[in-house]
Amino acid sequence: MAGESLFPQLEPLLERVSKPIQYVGGELNSCVKDWQCGGFGPGGDELTTRWALMYPDAYEVGLPNQGVMILYEVLNERADALAERTYAVWPDMEAAMREAGVPQFTVDGHRPVRDFDVFGLSFSTELGYTNMLTALDLAGIPLHAADRTDDDPIVLAGGHAAFNPEPIADFIDAAVVGDGEEAVLAITEHIRAWKSQGRPGGRVELLLRLARTGGVYVPRFYDVDYLPDGRIKRVAPSPDATGVPWRVSKHTVMDLDEWPYPKHPLVPLAETVHERMSVEIFRGCTRGCRFCQAGMITRPVRERSITGIGEMVEKGLAATGFEEVGLLSLSSADHSEIADITKGLADRYEGSQTGLSLPSTRVDAFNIDLANELTRGGRRSGLTFAPEGGSERIRKVINKMVSEDDLINTVAAAFSAGWRQVKLYFMCGLPTETDEDVLQIADMAKRVIETGRKVSGRKDIRCTVSIGGFVPKPHTPFQWAAQLGAEETDARLAKLREAIRSDRRLGSSIGMRYHDGKPGIVEGLLSRGDRRVGAVIEAVWRDGGRFDGWSEHFSYDRWMDSAATVFADSPVSVDWYTTRERSEHEVLPWDHLDSGLDKDWLWDDWQDALDETEVEDCRWTPCFDCGVCPQMNTEIQIGPTGKKLLPLTVV
Repeated sequence: MAGESLFPQLEPLLERVSKPIQYVGGELNSCVKDWQCGGFGPGGDELTTRWALMYPDAYEVGLPNQGVMILYEVLNERADALAERTYAVWPDMEAAMREAGVPQFTVDGHRPVRDFDVFGLSFSTELGYTNMLTALDLAGIPLHAADRTDDDPIVLAGGHAAFNPEPIADFIDAAVVGDGEEAVLAITEHIRAWKSQGRPGGRVELLLRLARTGGVYVPRFYDVDYLPDGRIKRVAPSPDATGVPWRVSKHTVMDLDEWPYPKHPLVPLAETVHERMSVEIFRGCTRGCRFCQAGMITRPVRERSITGIGEMVEKGLAATGFEEVGLLSLSSADHSEIADITKGLADRYEGSQTGLSLPSTRVDAFNIDLANELTRGGRRSGLTFAPEGGSERIRKVINKMVSEDDLINTVAAAFSAGWRQVKLYFMCGLPTETDEDVLQIADMAKRVIETGRKVSGRKDIRCTVSIGGFVPKPHTPFQWAAQLGAEETDARLAKLREAIRSDRRLGSSIGMRYHDGKPGIVEGLLSRGDRRVGAVIEAVWRDGGRFDGWSEHFSYDRWMDSAATVFADSPVSVDWYTTRERSEHEVLPWDHLDSGLDKDWLWDDWQDALDETEVEDCRWTPCFDCGVCPQMNTEIQIGPTGKKLLPLTVV
């Protein structure tokens, strides 16, 4: 019977696999609702809309994901809907499940994923695509959307990677771009209405209804034509898909105080990558860093009020028992009331075990008062900053308006106030970058150590340099840029490593962490690919590709061999998708998905990058006409509110 628990079949497998606790469920604040919670319509049609939500990675990575946690709670608050979670199973569990005939299941009710109406996957990175295929196959859902029947769920993609879903267009039924809170509720309404009418026209009719809203992208209703040289000629609605729009718009939630989720954050049973209760203090960013897809696609900035944040922290701590609160956003120190927020929370929880944390902080938004509030009553761990580029010139190219003197002045203040460690994030392979730009990272790190030793009078000063390869992303000014090849990236990083090691006086105090260039090339293929890349993903998966975001599972050779086979006798190749620069008027695979950003504005900003021209933050300056606010009918929402966080009343 649909919706029945698989736990009796699953339980014997648990003693045979690693970390069995991740498959058990029952976490604090998890939810298992009755399968028929929505009741039945006048004609006897059942009206429950059921969502299986997946973060396509291991439990330890997926459970803390804020996006899935928020949608899980938003949906379960509806009386006529239910949502359960599923995660990627480790290869040992996959083998055991195949042997025992146990399908992909949810961790909440251990129900088969195929029994749900919607199988929703949230992709923050493209390297989770092979895990999606494993889940579909284990669930008994046909890999290709074209092969699915009315008995299969709608496979729906969301998250940042969904802003270019074309590489997985063959495998998904639909994609939603932008914020999910209102979108999942609207989709739930359409499914309920379709069910109450007796499911007319089957899944095709349901998908057509969703596509006609203009806020759900259904690849099957769009045809792609190619030019002889491999470029896209055009993407257009299929002739038989009447009422389907030429462009699909992103969703933007306004007034975050009306969406105080998660109200009851999940508390994991097993160790996860983040052991804390997190509150999103604002959404969006207008700093204009040209490499940053997250900042571009989440515009405009929408702040949560100081009182709204305080209320979420209070309720979240009470509901979870966590001892750390993460104040999350793309640039948390940019909140207009961040000083009052941190001081108010530090005052409120002084004397308790509760600590506060910010993700990596912009150099020009950091100050010692802020840092002292974050560490009040606790130990001073390292500080993390993200200059991103090693030279002043390259920081102008990427619009990261931070000078080396800004950084040195900031770390000097931190070291003199008692800090001992600093971590610096950089990228390698940025547009127009030279070896010299990267070698200046070594000079900056050495200057940090010298400054720290001088102002503190101590020798135990540490600086860790962490470097990632740059991957051009859709909907950014760098979407036209050529990506640096893997071998060139590795060679450039080798020179940097040598420059650090060769300094006997300072080099031993500088740590260097970096990824080689190979995973970035695969990510680049997937992030800017089109529908033809789907065959490569499937070939990699059939050859054993799993958990490509994990270095111990990732195989560059598997990806390159699969791509060479798939692209043989075609005008495209891995290099064509990655290291090739695009021209201004080339049709990009994601042009029919509207992030609100004007393509001409993005091109002009790309030209500004090549001219090393910086652009201000539009929060504090006149509008630069990026297009988001008028296109999406939105506006920047920032404080200050002038309110303060009051101490909690002691009962």
